[in-house]
Amino acid sequence: MLIYAIGLFAVAAAGGVLLATSVLRKRLAPWALSLLHALLGAAGLILLIALIVRGGASSALISGFALLLVAALGGFVLAAFHVRQKVAPKALVLTHAGAAIIGFFILLSLTF
Repeated sequence: MLIYAIGLFAVAAAGGVLLATSVLRKRLAPWALSLLHALLGAAGLILLIALIVRGGASSALISGFALLLVAALGGFVLAAFHVRQKVAPKALVLTHAGAAIIGFFILLSLTF
């Protein structure tokens, strides 16, 4: 199940790069891509929750999950800007991406 979660986060990250480039160019990101990015990330989080609930989750898995959860909360804030037709602050985009990247690499380290 961890491999599937990592795969979902990897595809979400690819979309996130496209979204971030729009925002860093001071343009609104495509709404459909934003929704897909959010859905893939949410699906990955659900898989991680299932792993944690099953028991025996390592502290690294919980740490990676926590960082990705923080990134998701930042994503909600970014979506709020998008809904209001405002370009999000670059610092917020970079913080969201940073938390997600670190969380992703923690999960990735568990598979190797």
